[in-house]
Amino acid sequence: MDKKDLQILSILQKNGATPLAELAEAVSLSSTPCWRRIQKLNESGVIRGQVALCDPVKLNVPVTVFVSLRTNQHSEAWVRKFVAAARDIPEIVEIYRMSGDVDYLLKIVVPDIPGYDSVYKRLIKAVDLQDVSSSFAMEVLKSTTALPLDYAQYSS
Repeated sequence: MDKKDLQILSILQKNGATPLAELAEAVSLSSTPCWRRIQKLNESGVIRGQVALCDPVKLNVPVTVFVSLRTNQHSEAWVRKFVAAARDIPEIVEIYRMSGDVDYLLKIVVPDIPGYDSVYKRLIKAVDLQDVSSSFAMEVLKSTTALPLDYAQYSS
């Protein structure tokens, strides 16, 4: 990876649908070399995929809930069961295994509090949990899918 690749990534992280000709011009390349670089970034796994970012309000899931889970079961079988159950609940959009007092942190999007209650009931029906603590986001102050590129290893 070099500076041109990082420029390409910076533009694509802002808008993955940027036309190739526009992208190539922005990084001072012709279309074919730019396209090859994008293919190489895809093949190497630097670019994991392209998605459409949807507006949660327009899709009627405006409520974001962060759920902290604690369990007293840490067996491989329990973790597999938990991950399978959580992955099958589409409202759970992110799952993190944590260090510290919380074992897992979930990000859930729902239409309203009864919608969250439904997710909660499905989750506790699927796996045994010691403690569940929910926090409702009141306002989004920053939300981005763009990763910082300042730390990327590249050749000059």
